[in-house]
Amino acid sequence: MSSRTEPKPAQPSIAAANRSVRDRLPFDDRQDAEDARRGFMGTARDNLIADGTGRTVWDLDGYGFLDGDCPDTVNPSLWRQSRLCSDHGLFEVADGIYQVRGFDLSNMTLVEGERGVLVIDPLLTAPTAAAGLALYREHRGERPVTGVLYTHSHVDHFGGVRGVVTDQDIAGGVPVLAPHGFLDHAVSENVYAGTAMGRRAAYMYGAALPKGGRGQVGAGLGQTTSTGAVGLIPPTRDISATGQSETVDGIRMVFQLTPGTEAPAELNIHFPDRAALCMAENATHNLHNLLTLRGAEVRDPHVWARYLAEAIDLFAGDCDVAFASHHWPVWGRERLIRFLGEQRDLYAYLHDQTLRMLNQGMTALEIAEQMQLPPALERAWHARGYYGSVSHNTKAVYQRYLGWFDGNPAHLWEHPPVEAARRYVDFMGGADEVVRRARESFADGDFRWVAQVVHHVLFAEPGHAGARELQADALEQLGYGSENGTWRNFYLMGALELRDGPVGTPTAPVSSDMLGALTLDQLFDSLAIRVDGPRAWDADIAVRWNITGLDPVTLRLHNGVLTRGTGGGPAAVAPQAEVTLAEADLRALLVGAVSPADLAAREGVQVTGDSARITELLGHLAAPDPGFAIVTP
Repeated sequence: MSSRTEPKPAQPSIAAANRSVRDRLPFDDRQDAEDARRGFMGTARDNLIADGTGRTVWDLDGYGFLDGDCPDTVNPSLWRQSRLCSDHGLFEVADGIYQVRGFDLSNMTLVEGERGVLVIDPLLTAPTAAAGLALYREHRGERPVTGVLYTHSHVDHFGGVRGVVTDQDIAGGVPVLAPHGFLDHAVSENVYAGTAMGRRAAYMYGAALPKGGRGQVGAGLGQTTSTGAVGLIPPTRDISATGQSETVDGIRMVFQLTPGTEAPAELNIHFPDRAALCMAENATHNLHNLLTLRGAEVRDPHVWARYLAEAIDLFAGDCDVAFASHHWPVWGRERLIRFLGEQRDLYAYLHDQTLRMLNQGMTALEIAEQMQLPPALERAWHARGYYGSVSHNTKAVYQRYLGWFDGNPAHLWEHPPVEAARRYVDFMGGADEVVRRARESFADGDFRWVAQVVHHVLFAEPGHAGARELQADALEQLGYGSENGTWRNFYLMGALELRDGPVGTPTAPVSSDMLGALTLDQLFDSLAIRVDGPRAWDADIAVRWNITGLDPVTLRLHNGVLTRGTGGGPAAVAPQAEVTLAEADLRALLVGAVSPADLAAREGVQVTGDSARITELLGHLAAPDPGFAIVTP
């Protein structure tokens, strides 16, 4: 966009540090480049993938610049990874197994059956999934989709499902398979904290950044997220145990459940008739996140390593290829066993060594600075921190076991950011003096310190022009030096928003499908977390919902808390309003699709008592803010 401030060049210290990376890592190893292109069958004729309105949601040529030489504004290791991830098209993985890669953040896998094709992980949005399926059919014929399988509960592995099947297909018998607990985790993660996660994901994936050597070059796990419509069709078949075998359209699969690894609900798939193993997102060509920067539950590296060991024992001896829902496959039994073994050791090492050091009294920040991987893992390309990092993963392990508090009482009751910032700046001689001295640190190449100290000026005086400019420059340099794709995106997004203002949330995970998949209990919970507690302290409202075919539910707002009850126990209160209606009408009201007045006018809806109480109840719900400030208060 012409209105944007132009990015600046790399400072000499960053350029030198990036050049030194080439001396430390085995750039002459071409195995990944060969694997990433193996089995290539072709790609789409049209580089632009658009939604139904004609809006572009994915540009296949958006990363063509990666074919050139790495500039000094990008870590060469990240440039290499991004180049590999940007290969797009249809690839043959094994007999009857194909992948569409480079059409979204994730891969879509297609397994041919007796009369059609099983789709595994249909990308993030419907337009990219539809384009991927069309590419497959162009090369393999008009096979119908005879099954869908979600490997886990993250939106980039199910959100595009409506691009490959319809509700009518499901009603006609097309099964949708998923691991036990999938639906609960898929909808709760994207709805309960969905607004905050979506806003932070804008920083993590950098979809709003200009693509190029001074902008977004990838996210390590894939390039970025598409911006089309996110959907969800609930599973019809549950995978509930390791060793469970299912056959879909003649495709025989044996499953390994891996809950608590990369996702709360996840599974690996063995195809015994094809000597192939799908590792979902449990073994990819990078160090993954133990706590994703967009926010999520902390993952368990101990159990992650254990499930990788189990996968080797259960399946690796019968497999000639291992592939995942990101990156490229690994062929050859010996190679894939080594790959899985090193991935196992990677998560086990971070877990065990973090615990060793925290039991010696070290804090999360200290552990992150001292943690170093063994040489064999340090030089393994697939163990590099392109997506998760050693630094933030060790902090995640610390958080999992000990939480936010490091045990030092000085940190038990610190001032909140703005109040602390004002005091820091005052102590340091005022905003202008802090910025003056921070410019000296910038000239010395100490960009970490600049970002840390100028942060206080911005939170004390958000409008200080010199601080905004200097902070943007420091964050930009930190981004240029980052090997981790998501760190780079976070830094560069911070610089962009300081210079040009907020961009909001390019890809919103909360959709009508997602809301429709919530159980009523989850829907009530999603309302409870939106109650503006202080404003509702004095409210006492009770509304009874008589739902056709279900037990009545009374919602009560009292003491700033929205609770629900179904019976007439000792805590039951008399409702001030009572509504008789169908579940669909209740859902429409609670998600804001219909107003209380319009609801009362619907056929079959009966309202008795004080109908104004319904409006009053809903009026105590606060709307989330998808564009909240991140680098300023």
